Amino acid sequence: MVLELEANQTQVQRIIQSKAFRTSEVHRNLLVYLAGKSLSGTADSLKEYTVGLDVFAKPDSYDPRQESVVRMHVGRLRQKLAEYYRSEGVDDAIFVDLPKGGFKVTFETRAIAEPVAAVAEEKPVRAGNRHLEIVLGALLALSAACALTFWIQLQHPKEATAFANDAGSYGSAELQQLWGPILATNRPLMVCLAASNGVTGVGTASASFLLGQFLAHRKDNVLLTRSDLLSMPEVIMDNVVFLGPASGNRQIQTLSKGQPFVLEADGIRNRSPLPGEPAFIPDHSPHAGADADESLALISHVPGLYGNGDILYLSGNQISSTLAAVRALTDPTLAREIVAKLKTRDGHLARFYQVVLKVRSMDSMPIEISYPYYRELSGR
Repeated sequence: MVLELEANQTQVQRIIQSKAFRTSEVHRNLLVYLAGKSLSGTADSLKEYTVGLDVFAKPDSYDPRQESVVRMHVGRLRQKLAEYYRSEGVDDAIFVDLPKGGFKVTFETRAIAEPVAAVAEEKPVRAGNRHLEIVLGALLALSAACALTFWIQLQHPKEATAFANDAGSYGSAELQQLWGPILATNRPLMVCLAASNGVTGVGTASASFLLGQFLAHRKDNVLLTRSDLLSMPEVIMDNVVFLGPASGNRQIQTLSKGQPFVLEADGIRNRSPLPGEPAFIPDHSPHAGADADESLALISHVPGLYGNGDILYLSGNQISSTLAAVRALTDPTLAREIVAKLKTRDGHLARFYQVVLKVRSMDSMPIEISYPYYRELSGR
């Protein structure tokens, strides 16, 4: 039952990341909402009025008899699902549908015939096996992340919005200062996972799990994508939280230009070193005999495109580093240390900033985090 639920959740994520849905935020949100209600067993009681309030932010005075926005977009959603399964989803094993006459999304497992070409060579090369293991590991990690982030969608949107505006809901005043500008807005939140494999893929998935725990009940309208699927329209419309190394992603690298600190494959480049600071801070790989491993992470909170919205990068090259970046912004004690360093002379928290983390870890789990370098950034 759990495996079936996760498979259905992952299928919904696949659909909303498809070309058919990529440029239609309203239909992505509508599908996620209705699928979540259907998987939780509450879709049968849904009314047009409730959908209007929860998905389209209609006021309490909304009258479905006078306004057909819900019916119109539900009908269009059925068309887009049909469009998806005629093209990208033609070979998908799970068929997602929205039958007429209600708001319940159905999930049907289809028998997909394996192609004849699947009869492979008898002696695959060893290097190919290793590559396959890496790819499968990355896909499993991404599936786990998708399932978790989708689970956030099953929460109650109206409660989440009210909760996010309540200072006590963050866990501390410092967490509210750090996350308030990102969560307490009407802009959707796009969580973007670096499209990487191997070590960085596992680290990104672990970090997304921790981030999902923090976001639950604090933000409605959370979407998930991979960095290679992120589009500029999504960056313009949404607030974005990016997890993992930014190398290889054109959009993320473009938006990172001009920042003082830049994560590179073997460390962090300091473009404008202050007196006593190095121009390059190397990433310390694990070495034999050490009681703990050392690595670096980079937290960057920058303005969105054209100065609209927020983009938060939580980046690192090791499993422990990306995980440490998320932990630093979700743990009340660690958040207090960041805020103390980033406070301006008048006592206010810098709106935009970068923080370099030095991370000591054991078994890929951060055990000590320090903040040797940081910068206040100006809004653009």
